[in-house]
Amino acid sequence: MRVSSQDVTVVALLADPDAPTEIAQRMARTLSARLADKSDQGRRFDVEVVSEPFTSGTEDPPTLMRRIMDRGSAENWDIVVALTDLPLHSRGRRLAVNLNHAHGLALLSLPSLGGLRLQTRARRAVEEAVLGLAGPHTTGAEGPPRSQPLEKGTDDLRYVVSGPRGYLRVLLGMVRANRPWRLVPGLSKALAAALATGAVATVNSTVWILAASLSTPRLVIAMVGSVALMIGWLIVDADLWHRSAESSPEARQRARLYNTSTVMTVGIGVLVCYVGLMVINWVWALFILNDQVFASATRSPLHAEEYWTLSWFVASVATVGGALGSGLESDEAIRAAAYSKREQERRRTLQDDHGDQPSK
Repeated sequence: MRVSSQDVTVVALLADPDAPTEIAQRMARTLSARLADKSDQGRRFDVEVVSEPFTSGTEDPPTLMRRIMDRGSAENWDIVVALTDLPLHSRGRRLAVNLNHAHGLALLSLPSLGGLRLQTRARRAVEEAVLGLAGPHTTGAEGPPRSQPLEKGTDDLRYVVSGPRGYLRVLLGMVRANRPWRLVPGLSKALAAALATGAVATVNSTVWILAASLSTPRLVIAMVGSVALMIGWLIVDADLWHRSAESSPEARQRARLYNTSTVMTVGIGVLVCYVGLMVINWVWALFILNDQVFASATRSPLHAEEYWTLSWFVASVATVGGALGSGLESDEAIRAAAYSKREQERRRTLQDDHGDQPSK
């Protein structure tokens, strides 16, 4: 058991695996110096990062706070700041930070920080939490016994802005924490199928005629339809849709958040793939198409607009081919985009590490 000196405050960043751990590790490089500079008591800080699935099996803030307290008691840390990428709710409202000054504990929900400048906002939130908890009552022998149970009413709950604005902020934070760009390399087999489909379609004279005859609204409809098909196929095939076993309003609200963030995450990943297919098809068309052959088939000259229209239409056709090819993918890469599936992985990890059943 580690015991810190009275002049040094030991701060533990207890982070869920994946994005929270990466954020905590980057933050820890400069956090000690920043806290020391901002502390008005000349105190020194020792920052540690611990990556553990502490949210496994539960999203209840009081239960999570008890887990954090128990983990801090085992290590004798002065302050514990827990970071999770789960959206938290308390008393029917979206929770950003849960502070317990008596025990030196803080629980931070990263999605509550929104989708922009997440690293900077997370660092500021942690700094504010640590400095707020670093009073004399949280360090050394003067603090209350760490084995003392949490009492109702001792927590400082800070809520996200309510209404559509708060919902949108949390939703964007969830999508940002999911890091949708990671879905692109995870769809290697789907992309291979899409590229093969696009390469064949680009040299097909029937596709040339169809592309030349389509108006812009129809091209947009083809794009939307192919992207929607790809999104739906991925969600259904990888079983990403979150179904709550509870019927409470909070459970239904969480399910809506999970599913909306999953659709947005997968949608962003598919749109990135679509744009990439358009560019690749455009380059391939520039290289392979012949003006005379194209004009003889479509009865229109091959100009820049024709290259653009053809690559756009072929991207839609190739995306449908990619949707079929996505059935060959491992579900693990796709499931990384869904909070519910990541939580299941954490639950299995906790069971493997400790041989216990997940908390209810």
